[in-house]
Amino acid sequence: MSFHRVFLSEEPTSDTIRLAGQEAHHLIHVLRMKPGRSLELIDGSGRLWLGKIGKIFSEQVLIVDVVLSSNLVKPAADITVIQSVCKTNRLEWILQKLTEIGITEIYLLKAQRSVVRIVEERLESKLKRWQTIIINAAKQSRRTTFPKLHKPTGLLEICQNVQSEVKLFLDPNSKSVALKKRLRHISCKSAAISIGPEGGWTEEECAIFLDYGFQSTNVGTNILRTETASIVTSAILQYELTV
Repeated sequence: MSFHRVFLSEEPTSDTIRLAGQEAHHLIHVLRMKPGRSLELIDGSGRLWLGKIGKIFSEQVLIVDVVLSSNLVKPAADITVIQSVCKTNRLEWILQKLTEIGITEIYLLKAQRSVVRIVEERLESKLKRWQTIIINAAKQSRRTTFPKLHKPTGLLEICQNVQSEVKLFLDPNSKSVALKKRLRHISCKSAAISIGPEGGWTEEECAIFLDYGFQSTNVGTNILRTETASIVTSAILQYELTV
């Protein structure tokens, strides 16, 4: 039997927790839960606690009998997605689905041909919203870990930080090698895939990829939208590295 999951902003330090904010509001006003209901508690680290509602206040919930149920469950494969920034609704959908699939790390890329430019003054509010989307997707998909989300930055900085065993960038160019072939004889536990903007990569970006050990790949002759490409390639990597 599964219980409703609640996100904790920090690790419990006792068997009693006073929950406030959005999570408490959802329990009280949306789900209308009553004292005695059992809950599962996660903080994104891979650990899972059990507890039950003790008392309900106007905007707070007292959770009692908190006990650690499972400790540090890590994803079977370490998959990193480098996603070019795109329109808000598409990007939010991508973050939701990548979380459900089981991706461990997400870099947001300011590609040279990205149509969307995020205003610096609005970045913090957007990051907060994106993190909320990730948390909700993790709860829905029964994950106990959250993908690490990096704020939008340039390609050079990202390439310098990604240390995956296999590093790929999606390129529909006829000279790129099919993803199936790239993975055919590879045995690894970590991989990174970079997804370009709707306008594709520039020659300079392709050169940077190659300089940092990325290999070009494709998933067929069809030209996919950035959100489609992101989910398709991520799902393939997840399957190949874990099954």
